[in-house]
Amino acid sequence: MWNGNSTLLDAVLRAHPPCAEWSNSTEGGLYHLGNTLLWLGYMGGSGTFGALYIFGCLAPAFLCHALWGWQLPCGAVAAVTWNGLLGALCLLQLAHILYRLQRNRLPGEEFRSLYTCVFLPLGVPVGVFKEVAAACDGQVLSLAEEETYALEGKTPIDRLSFLLSGRIRVSLEGQFLHYIFPFQFLDSPEWESLRPMEEGNFQVTLTAETDCRYISWRRRKLYLLLSRDRYIARLFSVMLGSDIADKLYSLNDKLFARSNVRLDIRLPSLYHVLTPPSSADRGSGHQTAASADPDAGTAEGDPEPPAPAVRSPASGDHLPGRPSHRLQRGRAPLAPTDTPNL
Repeated sequence: MWNGNSTLLDAVLRAHPPCAEWSNSTEGGLYHLGNTLLWLGYMGGSGTFGALYIFGCLAPAFLCHALWGWQLPCGAVAAVTWNGLLGALCLLQLAHILYRLQRNRLPGEEFRSLYTCVFLPLGVPVGVFKEVAAACDGQVLSLAEEETYALEGKTPIDRLSFLLSGRIRVSLEGQFLHYIFPFQFLDSPEWESLRPMEEGNFQVTLTAETDCRYISWRRRKLYLLLSRDRYIARLFSVMLGSDIADKLYSLNDKLFARSNVRLDIRLPSLYHVLTPPSSADRGSGHQTAASADPDAGTAEGDPEPPAPAVRSPASGDHLPGRPSHRLQRGRAPLAPTDTPNL
């Protein structure tokens, strides 16, 4: 115990009086509870929620030690001061973590799923994603089953959309081309085909196979965002390029399954792959076949060798390892126009 009747203020301002004797009794429950909380707190993991767990355990542990130190006959001032200070710092850190979690909270389950599945693997900060979500006004639009998103030759290209759930069927003149699955752009080829000040219409028809949910950015508003923020512009450039490549490879795989010949989608001539042969092309082809007469010769000189017979694409007999007649034409379709629905 302390020698003399010095007050707490005297002990703080002046030297701490020497401790004459120490208690041999076991420490109270507050001491053991504080140590238990310390042991549990230091078992926490990393990350935001790991820090939340650690400081959530350390703050009450230090407060328990501060209360325990208040009951000490010797060294009460130091124990109360240090443990109280450490407990207050842990509470402040805990409040800061909770504030950051609330500030970075994304509105809506669909936006949180979009960030987790698409933007988080790309290392996009939450603040940047909030700017992207704000550009579409934070709205999620819906498409009912068999409802049309765009009609070929009629719907203007004035927005960019991203599918969140459901499945979209893409067709050209009634012929199926490919599907659009969740977390893919609906109209990335149309977006990239136009410059900021150009206008155009869809060349394909997009129809909802199931009930769909998607977000959509208006063309002008998104261009303003991309021109203002270079990081977001590069982000959309990477995402759009990857999406277009996936669509091209899906068409290439479909053609490979049809003809057993894999075309190189990097060839510039495959720009016309989605356009079926026009009536003029068919007429010129028939005229060429009709004019090829093996018995006819020139007016002067030896007769020309007979022209090879032009086989119909419907015959289906062509040399193995070579593309069929339809694929050898000047405007060979990437996806055959007579492909049955999957």
